[in-house]
Amino acid sequence: MGKKLQMLALPVAALALALAPAIPAQAADGYDRCRTGYYCMFSGLDGTGDMIEIQASVPDLAALGMAGRAKSDWNRTGSYVHLHSEAGYQGCSAVTSPGGKGNFFITYRDFFHSVRVGGPNGHSCGTPPGEGLLVKSHA
Repeated sequence: MGKKLQMLALPVAALALALAPAIPAQAADGYDRCRTGYYCMFSGLDGTGDMIEIQASVPDLAALGMAGRAKSDWNRTGSYVHLHSEAGYQGCSAVTSPGGKGNFFITYRDFFHSVRVGGPNGHSCGTPPGEGLLVKSHA
């Protein structure tokens, strides 16, 4: 009798697993939405809000809906990324180093209009009083 119960228990356990509700995977949020190999800009602080992911230079962020809207970023590329205050890589620029991540200082929030991946930097956007040469509040 014990052997019959063991043989019955295995199919019952398999059926119970098959009928168990599936647990959905947790969607990435904040900075974790940015995939390896991409440069990401976010319309909110700490990687929140709308996000764009790019792997190549973008002369006008308006085409991606991010011109003058970025408040934070994460550079998950191996290249320096140059952020320009005007479309067409014009105006002043700031740099995000490979692996750099953080919120922009208040002066640079909603400020950038084009992004160049690699290549030369433009003239510096300057140094906000008391903030050194940094563009981000943390990295």
